[in-house]
Amino acid sequence: MFTGIIECMGRVVEFTRLDTTEAGGNGASLAISGARDILNDCHLGDSIAINGTCLTVTEFTEDTFKVGLAPETLSRTNLGQLQTGDPVNLERALAAGHRFGGHFVQGHIDATAEIIEITPEENSIWYKLRVSDPGLLHSIIPKGFIAVDGTSLTVCDVNDEERWFTIMMIAYTQTHVVMPTKSVGSLVNIEVDMLGKYVEKVTTSILRGTSGAEGTGISSEIERVVRRVLQKDH
Repeated sequence: MFTGIIECMGRVVEFTRLDTTEAGGNGASLAISGARDILNDCHLGDSIAINGTCLTVTEFTEDTFKVGLAPETLSRTNLGQLQTGDPVNLERALAAGHRFGGHFVQGHIDATAEIIEITPEENSIWYKLRVSDPGLLHSIIPKGFIAVDGTSLTVCDVNDEERWFTIMMIAYTQTHVVMPTKSVGSLVNIEVDMLGKYVEKVTTSILRGTSGAEGTGISSEIERVVRRVLQKDH
C-alpha cells in the first residue's frame, strides 16, 4: 500500500528486455539510481513504487536498486518506454504508524493516459489527460483522488464524452515529481481511487444480481414484490 506522496526522484540506469542474471529472473528488468534516501532500510523483496507501479526489489546497493518487470506490467504501464537517464517517481510501501498524507494507492496501474494539453496559470500548471480505457471514467470524479505516475492528485474536471480529465499542480509539487519534465503526447500511469472501484463493483453486483440468475439482485426483488401485489389485486 502507498500514499501517492513521492519520496524522491531517481533516474533510470538501465532497462533490460532480457536480464539473465539471478536478480533479473530471465525477464525484463529496470535499474534505478539516485535512490539513496529510500534504501537505508531496504531489504530484498521489499515493494517500491516506480511511477506509481508497485514493484519488488531484487537487488540493491546504497544508491541503486533493481526490479523485475512482468509482461502485464509492460503492457499496462509506461515503464517500457523509459530510457537511460529518465527521471522516475519513487515511493516506498507505507510503514505502519506513519502519517498518511495522500490517499489509498495500491500501486496497481489501471491504464495509461496521454497528456493532451498543458496550461500554466500563475505559479501552477493545468494538465488535461485523455484516458486510454474509457471504462475508467466511471471512477474518475471531480474533486476525487487519482494517482498520476504515482502522485496523489485531485481531479478538477471530467469530460466523459471526450474521455479526458484535468488536474492542477502547485509549485511545490512541480519540483518534487516527474510530471513537469513531460510534454504533450507523453503517457503517464493512472490508478483511479480504489475505494470508488470497490463501491462500483458492489453496487453493480447488487443491482444486476451477483450470479445473473433469477431471484437475485434488487431488480428481481422488485419484480417479486410487483407480482405479489398484482396477485392480491386479483
